[in-house]
Amino acid sequence: MNSLREEIEILKKEKQAVILAHYYVPDEVQEIADYTGDSFYLSKIAKETDARILVFAGVSFMGESAKILNPEKKVLLPDPTADCAMAHMADKKKIQQMKAEDPDLAVVCYINSTAELKQYSDVCVTSANAVKVVKALPNRRIYFIPDQHLGSFVAEQVPEKEIILGDGYCPVHHQIQVSEVRKAKEEHPDALLYVHPECPKEIVEMADYAGSTSGIIKEAAGSDAKEFLIGTETGVMYELQKQNPDKRFYPIQKEQCCYDMKKVTLEKIRDCLRDETNEVQVDASVSEKAKQAMERMLELAK
Repeated sequence: MNSLREEIEILKKEKQAVILAHYYVPDEVQEIADYTGDSFYLSKIAKETDARILVFAGVSFMGESAKILNPEKKVLLPDPTADCAMAHMADKKKIQQMKAEDPDLAVVCYINSTAELKQYSDVCVTSANAVKVVKALPNRRIYFIPDQHLGSFVAEQVPEKEIILGDGYCPVHHQIQVSEVRKAKEEHPDALLYVHPECPKEIVEMADYAGSTSGIIKEAAGSDAKEFLIGTETGVMYELQKQNPDKRFYPIQKEQCCYDMKKVTLEKIRDCLRDETNEVQVDASVSEKAKQAMERMLELAK
């Protein structure tokens, strides 16, 4: 009788499949993935790999992004109900109204959004490349959707542009409180504070480093410090600990958990791969417009 992991390995070979896993999925899923990373890295890999099937261990907008960039490949989601609340937190009518009022306005859409929203955007960004992409745009006025906190972080770094913020947020990062950070710092006085820019501005201002998930991992690996307070989803602890066995990592609060990401299990990966179920479909006209915004991101972020 093969173990679950062995079954997945056999199916991957049979089906010419690769597993792409986000840093926030459970440890055992990251362990069996062919590629683990943040959304920018995974969107690039999805485009570069020659696999026939992409199994996206993440939430639905990630599967959509992979399908948009690879319409000829089969993209499967282990759990199609794994969603991202923030991905829906912008309004197409508001976007259209803003564009109508100012034709020179650029709509910059965080990749953590639905294909539906991406199609109304001029360019997509990730937390890893948002500052670089916004700086590279010729437009002076930017409407940044959906994440108000990442938008605010970009605005700080690119003061020469007028950035109008959306009102979306990631519930996991948005709930982190200043009082919790102070308490965690008291408990671990020697720890550096590393946070994701999806955290509120006052948390980002307290941090020793603020950056994307991959940025946090890279920064921690290069630091001489031995202890770190981490202000992002706790799934990242797996990679941090793997790369830095001699260092200690603590979440700011226990509830830094995206329960949608945790819906992705080895059983669900095995089942969707075996039966080729939960295939991601994106309407062709939506896909074409969204693809332009995503490819422009890949171009400007080079």
